[in-house]
Amino acid sequence: MFGDVSMIRSAAKNPATSPELTEALKTSVSLKRTQALSVLKEAANKFPAITFANSFGAEDMVLTDIIMRETLAIEIFSLDTGRLPPETYTLMAEVESTYSTKLKVYFPKHEVIEQYVQTNGINAFYENIDLRKACCHMRKVEPLQRALFSKQAWVTGMRAEQATTRVNLPVQEFDDGNKLEKFNPLTNWTEQEIWAYIRLHEVPYNKLHDAFYPSIGCSPCTRAVAMGEDIRAGRWWWEDPTSKECGLHVKKTK
Repeated sequence: MFGDVSMIRSAAKNPATSPELTEALKTSVSLKRTQALSVLKEAANKFPAITFANSFGAEDMVLTDIIMRETLAIEIFSLDTGRLPPETYTLMAEVESTYSTKLKVYFPKHEVIEQYVQTNGINAFYENIDLRKACCHMRKVEPLQRALFSKQAWVTGMRAEQATTRVNLPVQEFDDGNKLEKFNPLTNWTEQEIWAYIRLHEVPYNKLHDAFYPSIGCSPCTRAVAMGEDIRAGRWWWEDPTSKECGLHVKKTK
Protein backbone atom coordinates (compact mmCIF):
# COMPACT_ATOMS: atom_id res chain seq x y z
CA MET A 1 0.00 0.00 0.00
CA PHE A 2 1.12 3.60 -0.64
CA GLY A 3 3.36 4.93 2.10
CA ASP A 4 3.40 1.57 3.90
CA VAL A 5 6.24 1.85 6.42
CA SER A 6 6.16 -1.85 7.31
CA MET A 7 8.82 -2.51 4.66
CA ILE A 8 11.21 -0.01 6.23
CA ARG A 9 12.33 -2.30 9.02
CA SER A 10 13.92 -4.79 6.59
CA ALA A 11 15.17 -2.26 4.05
CA ALA A 12 18.79 -2.29 2.91
CA LYS A 13 21.12 0.31 4.36
CA ASN A 14 21.25 3.46 2.25
CA PRO A 15 24.89 4.32 1.47
CA ALA A 16 23.96 7.96 0.79
CA THR A 17 23.38 8.58 4.49
CA SER A 18 26.90 7.47 5.43
CA PRO A 19 29.33 9.12 2.99
CA GLU A 20 33.05 8.57 3.25
CA LEU A 21 34.31 11.43 5.39
CA THR A 22 37.34 12.41 3.33
CA GLU A 23 39.45 15.42 4.25
CA ALA A 24 38.15 17.23 1.16
CA LEU A 25 34.56 16.62 2.20
CA LYS A 26 35.24 17.73 5.77
CA THR A 27 36.84 20.93 4.48
CA SER A 28 33.92 21.60 2.16
CA VAL A 29 31.38 21.07 4.95
CA SER A 30 33.31 23.33 7.31
CA LEU A 31 33.43 26.11 4.73
CA LYS A 32 29.74 25.84 3.89
CA ARG A 33 28.79 25.76 7.56
CA THR A 34 30.66 29.02 8.02
CA GLN A 35 28.84 30.51 5.05
CA ALA A 36 25.43 29.29 6.25
CA LEU A 37 26.09 30.61 9.75
CA SER A 38 27.00 34.00 8.30
CA VAL A 39 23.72 34.08 6.35
CA LEU A 40 21.72 33.13 9.43
CA LYS A 41 23.45 35.68 11.69
CA GLU A 42 22.97 38.49 9.18
CA ALA A 43 19.34 37.53 8.66
CA ALA A 44 18.66 37.42 12.41
CA ASN A 45 20.33 40.81 12.92
CA LYS A 46 18.43 42.48 10.11
CA PHE A 47 15.06 40.83 10.78
CA PRO A 48 14.36 40.36 14.52
CA ALA A 49 11.00 38.69 13.74
CA ILE A 50 12.53 35.72 11.92
CA THR A 51 11.50 32.09 12.06
CA PHE A 52 12.67 28.75 10.69
CA ALA A 53 10.30 26.14 9.28
CA ASN A 54 11.63 22.77 10.42
CA SER A 55 10.10 19.80 8.59
CA PHE A 56 12.61 17.39 10.18
CA GLY A 57 14.23 16.44 6.88
CA ALA A 58 18.01 16.00 6.78
CA GLU A 59 18.59 19.57 5.60
CA ASP A 60 16.35 21.01 8.29
CA MET A 61 18.18 19.03 10.93
CA VAL A 62 21.46 20.62 9.79
CA LEU A 63 19.93 24.07 10.21
CA THR A 64 18.39 23.12 13.54
CA ASP A 65 21.80 22.01 14.78
CA ILE A 66 23.49 25.23 13.66
CA ILE A 67 20.78 27.46 15.15
CA MET A 68 20.75 25.62 18.47
CA ARG A 69 24.52 25.20 18.79
CA GLU A 70 25.10 28.89 18.03
CA THR A 71 22.09 30.02 20.11
CA LEU A 72 20.89 32.21 17.26
CA ALA A 73 17.87 34.43 17.79
CA ILE A 74 15.78 32.51 15.27
CA GLU A 75 12.49 30.92 16.25
CA ILE A 76 11.98 27.31 15.13
CA PHE A 77 8.53 25.94 14.33
CA SER A 78 7.12 22.81 12.71
CA LEU A 79 3.92 21.74 10.98
CA ASP A 80 2.17 18.57 12.11
CA THR A 81 -0.13 17.60 9.24
CA GLY A 82 -1.74 14.77 11.18
CA ARG A 83 -0.45 12.18 8.72
CA LEU A 84 3.27 12.13 9.38
CA PRO A 85 5.18 8.82 9.61
CA PRO A 86 5.83 7.50 13.14
CA GLU A 87 9.56 7.93 12.54
CA THR A 88 9.03 11.68 12.23
CA TYR A 89 7.31 11.86 15.61
CA THR A 90 10.16 9.86 17.11
CA LEU A 91 12.61 12.40 15.72
CA MET A 92 10.56 15.30 17.09
CA ALA A 93 10.91 13.85 20.58
CA GLU A 94 14.63 13.24 20.02
CA VAL A 95 15.13 16.85 18.96
CA GLU A 96 13.50 18.11 22.14
CA SER A 97 15.73 15.83 24.21
CA THR A 98 18.98 16.52 22.33
CA TYR A 99 18.67 20.29 22.28
CA SER A 100 16.78 20.73 25.57
CA THR A 101 13.96 22.58 23.88
CA LYS A 102 10.21 22.42 23.36
CA LEU A 103 8.99 22.49 19.78
CA LYS A 104 6.49 25.06 18.55
CA VAL A 105 4.06 23.03 16.44
CA TYR A 106 1.18 24.20 14.25
CA PHE A 107 -1.70 21.90 13.34
CA PRO A 108 -4.35 22.10 10.59
CA LYS A 109 -7.85 23.28 11.50
CA HIS A 110 -9.81 20.17 12.46
CA GLU A 111 -13.12 21.36 11.02
CA VAL A 112 -11.57 21.84 7.56
CA ILE A 113 -10.00 18.37 7.67
CA GLU A 114 -13.30 16.82 8.74
CA GLN A 115 -15.20 18.52 5.91
CA TYR A 116 -12.62 17.44 3.31
CA VAL A 117 -12.70 13.80 4.43
CA GLN A 118 -16.48 13.66 4.68
CA THR A 119 -16.84 15.17 1.21
CA ASN A 120 -13.99 13.52 -0.69
CA GLY A 121 -12.78 10.51 1.28
CA ILE A 122 -9.81 9.77 3.51
CA ASN A 123 -7.29 9.31 0.65
CA ALA A 124 -8.89 11.54 -1.99
CA PHE A 125 -5.52 13.16 -2.77
CA TYR A 126 -4.64 10.16 -4.96
CA GLU A 127 -7.56 10.87 -7.29
CA ASN A 128 -6.43 14.12 -8.93
CA ILE A 129 -4.00 16.98 -8.48
CA ASP A 130 -6.68 19.45 -7.35
CA LEU A 131 -7.70 17.23 -4.44
CA ARG A 132 -4.04 16.62 -3.57
CA LYS A 133 -3.28 20.34 -3.56
CA ALA A 134 -6.39 20.99 -1.47
CA CYS A 135 -5.13 18.47 1.07
CA CYS A 136 -1.68 20.07 1.12
CA HIS A 137 -3.22 23.49 1.49
CA MET A 138 -5.30 22.65 4.55
CA ARG A 139 -2.61 20.53 6.21
CA LYS A 140 0.47 22.64 5.35
CA VAL A 141 -0.12 25.96 3.63
CA GLU A 142 -2.79 27.38 5.93
CA PRO A 143 -0.89 26.40 9.12
CA LEU A 144 2.26 27.90 7.58
CA GLN A 145 0.44 31.16 6.97
CA ARG A 146 -0.48 31.29 10.65
CA ALA A 147 3.12 30.50 11.63
CA LEU A 148 4.46 33.30 9.43
CA PHE A 149 1.88 35.88 10.47
CA SER A 150 3.59 39.06 11.72
CA LYS A 151 7.04 37.70 10.81
CA GLN A 152 9.58 39.68 8.80
CA ALA A 153 11.53 36.73 7.40
CA TRP A 154 11.71 32.97 7.38
CA VAL A 155 14.39 30.34 6.84
CA THR A 156 14.09 27.10 4.87
CA GLY A 157 16.30 24.07 4.29
CA MET A 158 15.73 23.95 0.54
CA ARG A 159 18.59 23.10 -1.81
CA ALA A 160 18.86 23.92 -5.51
CA GLU A 161 19.66 20.36 -6.58
CA GLN A 162 16.62 18.84 -4.86
CA ALA A 163 14.14 19.30 -7.71
CA THR A 164 13.54 20.87 -11.11
CA THR A 165 11.26 23.36 -9.35
CA ARG A 166 14.22 24.57 -7.23
CA VAL A 167 16.90 25.15 -9.85
CA ASN A 168 18.71 28.48 -9.39
CA LEU A 169 17.35 28.83 -5.86
CA PRO A 170 18.92 31.98 -4.34
CA VAL A 171 20.27 32.31 -0.82
CA GLN A 172 17.86 35.21 -0.23
CA GLU A 173 14.66 36.14 -2.03
CA PHE A 174 11.43 37.98 -1.40
CA ASP A 175 8.56 35.59 -0.77
CA ASP A 176 5.78 37.36 -2.62
CA GLY A 177 3.18 34.81 -1.55
CA ASN A 178 3.78 35.42 2.15
CA LYS A 179 5.08 38.99 1.82
CA LEU A 180 8.34 38.56 3.71
CA GLU A 181 12.02 37.80 3.13
CA LYS A 182 13.03 34.19 2.67
CA PHE A 183 16.47 32.71 3.31
CA ASN A 184 17.77 29.42 1.90
CA PRO A 185 21.23 29.07 3.52
CA LEU A 186 21.80 25.53 2.21
CA THR A 187 20.93 26.18 -1.43
CA ASN A 188 24.40 25.25 -2.73
CA TRP A 189 24.95 22.25 -0.45
CA THR A 190 25.10 18.78 -1.96
CA GLU A 191 23.33 15.78 -0.46
CA GLN A 192 26.74 14.36 0.42
CA GLU A 193 27.66 17.51 2.34
CA ILE A 194 24.37 17.41 4.24
CA TRP A 195 25.02 13.86 5.40
CA ALA A 196 28.66 14.53 6.14
CA TYR A 197 27.57 17.34 8.46
CA ILE A 198 25.06 15.08 10.19
CA ARG A 199 27.69 12.38 10.76
CA LEU A 200 30.44 14.78 11.82
CA HIS A 201 28.24 16.56 14.36
CA GLU A 202 26.15 13.54 15.42
CA VAL A 203 22.91 15.29 14.51
CA PRO A 204 19.68 13.34 15.11
CA TYR A 205 17.82 12.47 11.90
CA ASN A 206 14.80 10.58 10.59
CA LYS A 207 15.68 6.89 10.32
CA LEU A 208 13.55 6.61 7.18
CA HIS A 209 16.49 8.24 5.39
CA ASP A 210 18.51 5.06 5.95
CA ALA A 211 15.78 3.12 4.14
CA PHE A 212 16.01 5.16 0.92
CA TYR A 213 13.57 7.92 1.85
CA PRO A 214 15.63 11.02 0.93
CA SER A 215 12.59 13.35 1.04
CA ILE A 216 9.96 12.74 3.71
CA GLY A 217 6.52 14.31 3.96
CA CYS A 218 3.16 12.85 4.88
CA SER A 219 3.20 9.07 5.08
CA PRO A 220 0.61 8.37 2.31
CA CYS A 221 2.41 10.66 -0.12
CA THR A 222 5.97 9.45 0.46
CA ARG A 223 7.70 6.31 -0.77
CA ALA A 224 11.25 5.01 -0.90
CA VAL A 225 13.30 5.64 -4.05
CA ALA A 226 15.49 3.33 -6.08
CA MET A 227 19.26 3.71 -6.31
CA GLY A 228 20.02 6.50 -8.78
CA GLU A 229 16.46 7.78 -8.76
CA ASP A 230 15.83 11.49 -8.24
CA ILE A 231 15.82 12.40 -4.54
CA ARG A 232 12.32 13.91 -4.80
CA ALA A 233 10.93 10.99 -6.81
CA GLY A 234 9.30 9.52 -3.73
CA ARG A 235 7.12 12.58 -3.10
CA TRP A 236 3.73 12.54 -4.88
CA TRP A 237 5.29 10.02 -7.26
CA TRP A 238 2.12 9.73 -9.35
CA GLU A 239 2.40 13.36 -10.52
CA ASP A 240 4.45 15.32 -13.08
CA PRO A 241 7.83 16.14 -11.46
CA THR A 242 7.77 19.69 -12.84
CA SER A 243 4.83 20.58 -10.59
CA LYS A 244 5.53 18.50 -7.48
CA GLU A 245 5.35 21.07 -4.69
CA CYS A 246 2.91 21.21 -1.79
CA GLY A 247 2.38 24.95 -2.05
CA LEU A 248 4.75 26.07 0.68
CA HIS A 249 7.41 27.24 -1.76
CA VAL A 250 5.55 27.97 -4.99
CA LYS A 251 6.23 31.39 -6.48
CA LYS A 252 3.32 33.50 -7.61
CA THR A 253 3.12 34.04 -11.35
CA LYS A 254 2.38 37.49 -12.71
